[in-house]
Amino acid sequence: MNTLNTNKTRKTEQLTDAFRIFNELSQNLSVSYQGLEEQVAKLHNELVFAHSERLKTLEEKERLASRLEKILAALPAAVIVLDTTGKILDCNAVAIDFLGEPLPGQIWPEVIARSLVPIVDNPHEHHLIDGRRVNLTCNQLENNSGQIILLSNVSEMRTLQDMFAQQKQLSAMGEMVASMAHQVRTPLATAILYASQLNNSAVDNEKRSRFSEKILERLQFLEKQVNDMLIFAKDGRLAMETFSLAGLFNHLREAFKEYAGYSKIDLQIINNAFDDEILGNQNALRGALMNLLNNAVDAAGQEGKIKLSVDQLKNTLRIAIQDNGPGIANEICPRVFEPFFTTKTNGTGLGLAVVNSVIKAHGGQVQAESIPGGGAVFSLNLPCIRQASRSLPGGFSGKNHKQTRNQRTTI
Repeated sequence: MNTLNTNKTRKTEQLTDAFRIFNELSQNLSVSYQGLEEQVAKLHNELVFAHSERLKTLEEKERLASRLEKILAALPAAVIVLDTTGKILDCNAVAIDFLGEPLPGQIWPEVIARSLVPIVDNPHEHHLIDGRRVNLTCNQLENNSGQIILLSNVSEMRTLQDMFAQQKQLSAMGEMVASMAHQVRTPLATAILYASQLNNSAVDNEKRSRFSEKILERLQFLEKQVNDMLIFAKDGRLAMETFSLAGLFNHLREAFKEYAGYSKIDLQIINNAFDDEILGNQNALRGALMNLLNNAVDAAGQEGKIKLSVDQLKNTLRIAIQDNGPGIANEICPRVFEPFFTTKTNGTGLGLAVVNSVIKAHGGQVQAESIPGGGAVFSLNLPCIRQASRSLPGGFSGKNHKQTRNQRTTI
């Protein structure tokens, strides 16, 4: 009996413990469920907020994309987007107007060959088929994902630049006429004075000969002034033809002797060019080089040294004329090619301006540099070598060319 009661008591305690544990678990479960509901509510609110922010971001991006599309449509320039293979992904309406259709999906180099004509003197600009002039720029996209091409219409700007250059040229010509009136009048008056004495019976033959030389000297000076004026007035419009570089130097050597007279000036001509046939205007180039040589003579003095060296890089000639005179002041160097700027008492300021005009007409550049203690150097870069697979001019052989490559003339 006692055993039975003991068992009942034990079962009752176990049931009580079980109910107590169940109640504790139920309470814990309720608390956890409540916490879970709060967490779910919190996540729901966060998702709603994130969704709202996402919608706002998408709306802003759509507005930005719409604004960019309107800006691209309103741009006066053509915009072309390329992928990594050079295929056109997208473009605006101006690009279609410039280049024609089709564009999207086309290969960019093929479109260039179809719709753009290169300009020789400016690799960054091209002509459209209808004649308009455009500037082409290219930029890489981030991570090398492609390129963006921009074509800007510069036709009006180039027209205005040409008009400005023409007005500047006309203004310079007006100054030139005013200057030339004085420059021509003085030697002309001198020539008239000497000519008036030729018929004078009291003048002996020796004086007549000297007067004749003076008249010829003044007339030659006048001829040079007129030639400079005409070349400057042409503003780079020169007829081009092929001629011999060695022949040009032979003419220079003879003309140099006449100008230097009895001065003991050592002229060294070093010709390292391996092509002899060049394309250009021989008379204009000869006049420009003689202008530089004459200036070198005036700077070098009675016993000076002048070196004319020629080097060739592919199709470009580099001609350098160096003297051992006092050089050019640093503040004057940037202005020596300006029309009518001169440091000579009897100069017109046209000589170096003509040199600059002639070299530009040949597509080249000229620059002046003063070497401390070593005189001045005028460097000319001329892209005028004519590559042609034909024989050299008649009477000219490789042997003769070798003999004229490095010659020294003492005047």
